[in-house]
Amino acid sequence: MAKINDILEEIKKLTVVEVSDLVKLLEEEFGVSAAAPVAVAAAPVAGAAAGAAPAAGGAEEKATYNVVLKGVADGGNKIKVIRAVKEAANLGLTEAKDMVENAPKTIKENVSPDEAKELAEKLKAEGAIVELA
Repeated sequence: MAKINDILEEIKKLTVVEVSDLVKLLEEEFGVSAAAPVAVAAAPVAGAAAGAAPAAGGAEEKATYNVVLKGVADGGNKIKVIRAVKEAANLGLTEAKDMVENAPKTIKENVSPDEAKELAEKLKAEGAIVELA
């Protein structure tokens, strides 16, 4: 445990950019992701990939959704998308920029349908490509 505490103290001395680089290196080295785990879901309902409501015909709405950033649309304003992600995920500017540049990334997990749709619309308005999973 002492080794881990020593490593943690060294990490605390790093800048945000250095920590981000360290995380990327660890992800590549060990084949893991530092993103919060996402439950494996069934294939999305037709239209859900575009962030639309579940298909008509009596399909039940899910209780919670994950809001997944797929990227920035052609002609979309990347800076506005970064700002929207920063606000939505309560991240720092560097973390939000990394998330947008390394999409697809989950912005929020297990949110209510109303909140998920509202967030997806806000991100889309800024030029993001969003999926509700």
